[in-house]
Amino acid sequence: MGDPCGIGPEIVALAAADPRVRGACEPVIYGPPDLSAFTPGQVTAASGRAAYEAVVRAVEDARAGRVAAVATAPVSKEAFALAGLPWRGHTDLLAHLTGATRYAMMFHSDRLRVVLATVHVALAEVSKLITRASIRDLIDLTASELPRFGFPRPRLAVAALDPHAGEHGVIGTQDDEVLRPAVKEARGSGIDVEGPFPADTLFVRAARGDFDAVIACYHDQGLIPVKLLAFGRSVNVTIGLPIVRTSVDHGTAFDIAGKGVADPGSLVEAVLLAARLAARPNPST
Repeated sequence: MGDPCGIGPEIVALAAADPRVRGACEPVIYGPPDLSAFTPGQVTAASGRAAYEAVVRAVEDARAGRVAAVATAPVSKEAFALAGLPWRGHTDLLAHLTGATRYAMMFHSDRLRVVLATVHVALAEVSKLITRASIRDLIDLTASELPRFGFPRPRLAVAALDPHAGEHGVIGTQDDEVLRPAVKEARGSGIDVEGPFPADTLFVRAARGDFDAVIACYHDQGLIPVKLLAFGRSVNVTIGLPIVRTSVDHGTAFDIAGKGVADPGSLVEAVLLAARLAARPNPST
């Protein structure tokens, strides 16, 4: 259900009643037993703790085989912090709960799929976290997971960190010194990957079908094009986990919580994708 003070309760109820969802699975809802204890639109420690506890129960049941997959409504990073929780959101919490050491956030839509090399970190920290080893590992993980999404021989591209891919060192050196060697090494192991390409044109090429997925260096670099093309229809997937986990492409929307105007479309898509993935082998297990 996500944060019970956000739009999670509304979109979960709507998605669970959707005929497409009912035709794909039997929904099981995880959330606090008494929603009247939470006021829509408020960010509280209690709502952060309730969201956390729901995730823990769902993951336990998924790992035990009592449910086939987990689809999540949004949580609040601020509410998590108020509750004294060290995780910044679902992705790192799920990795902790499942013991996964190699995982990543991928946004999936019909026209564009993007995997993030860094997620919820300040932009000033991104270049420090982008290393040759981390990019190579992410390329390997993406190549191994994409066959489940219908791409048996995935074509990957890496987005450059700096404008114009550093312009041969004039704007920056990290693309030549870090990303390009990682791509070359991955290609040498048989992975179909190219780059780094300037991000301002790469996503246009990927949306046109030149690549099956793009590895983006940081959060907004990858999510702006996905949400521009498919907001409300794209799905957040955590790849690399021993369970199937999908989520919505939006936040808690505290400003409209409880007003009855929230759109369940992204959660419906998340549940449908989770059901499809649950029927396919997981290379991470």
